[in-house]
Order: sequence, then C-alpha cells, then structure tokens
Amino acid sequence: MATKVVKATGLTCNHCAMSVNEEVSEVEGVESVVVDVVKDGESTITIEHTDPVSDTAINAAIAEAGYDVVQS
Repeated sequence: MATKVVKATGLTCNHCAMSVNEEVSEVEGVESVVVDVVKDGESTITIEHTDPVSDTAINAAIAEAGYDVVQS
C-alpha cells in the first residue's frame, strides 16, 4: 500500500473533513482517507491507496467537496 499526502485550505470543522473523506474515498484505488483539519492554515489529507491514483482525480475530489488544494 502506498501513501499520498495532500494539503488543502478552507477546512474548518469535522463536517468539512467528512465531506473531503466522502469525495476522496470514491476515487478508484483509494483504501482510506484521514483528514487533519487546521482551521487557520493548511489541512492535511493522508490517502492510503493500492493502485496508482491520479493527482488530478484526488484534486478534483477535494474541489468537488468545496476546498482548495495547495499546490507544492
């Protein structure tokens, strides 16, 4: 299993985390999602996956939940 870590802004609460978790979990190959909410900064989204997952698909899922991915 591989791990991908993505940073996003705009998350402020557990509801935000649940929205991101729900959207990202639907991406093919994703096994688990853990969202660490930081109210006034960049929240961390840790994704465990078995198959290679597309950064574009992950970013689109986060955007679908209503949040902005921080580009590194």
